[in-house]
Amino acid sequence: MVISSCVSRVSVTLTLTMLRIRTSLGSAAALRPAAASQPCVRLSSGPQQEHRNFYEFRTYSIQPHLNAAFLKLTHEKIHLRTAHSQLIGYWSVEYGGLNKVFHIWKYDSYSQRAAVRAALSQDPSWLKDYISVAIPMLQSQDNEVTYLAPWSHLQSPPQMGGVFELASFLMRPGGPAVWGDAFQAAVTSHDAPGYGKLLGAFHSECGLLNRVHALWWFESADQRAEVRHKAHTDARVVSAVRSCVGHLSSQENKLMFPCSFSPMK
Repeated sequence: MVISSCVSRVSVTLTLTMLRIRTSLGSAAALRPAAASQPCVRLSSGPQQEHRNFYEFRTYSIQPHLNAAFLKLTHEKIHLRTAHSQLIGYWSVEYGGLNKVFHIWKYDSYSQRAAVRAALSQDPSWLKDYISVAIPMLQSQDNEVTYLAPWSHLQSPPQMGGVFELASFLMRPGGPAVWGDAFQAAVTSHDAPGYGKLLGAFHSECGLLNRVHALWWFESADQRAEVRHKAHTDARVVSAVRSCVGHLSSQENKLMFPCSFSPMK
């Protein structure tokens, strides 16, 4: 009987304790703001893309003995291609890869690009007068879909002529949320009076990911060399580059001259 009474008292005590805990939890829940008022947490790795239009980077490697012939053919027949979509620029690579051409095409959407490719496949002049002749001249083709960085705008060179540089950087995984600000600071530190002119900063979407590109214009190759030496002694530039280099895996560049038919030159 004594044992039974003790068990009954313990049971009543535990029941009262559980009721107090439930009451406390209910009061705390009532004090919490409604779920709808909670701040929205973004899970993206960088700034949201605001525009659908994108830029396709194309690089062709040409058989060395046919480089001049390929450029001549393209000069004569490029109008067959630009009738279908917008060409931003077409360059011959001088340093950073011999017997190569690099060109940029703008599209409003992926569906527009698909329509352009379908139209080209049915264009008899394009197929007969250009593709059938040009393809045997090539060793390889490479393309990449890129978007302009949210803080960048595509610009024209300040004057005709000059030399263009495409500086490409492979960043460590993590996305712009990790290295975006540092990359922007490093690039824009060079986009100042006495340096080169930044024409556009791009980030990859299809192709090698975590890659960013900066398209520059200089008055000449010698002016670019002077700018490089100047940057090494500019504390502002050195500081910005040092903050970015920890996010960098590799980099490469191409020094290019615009073809006579290039819109950007």
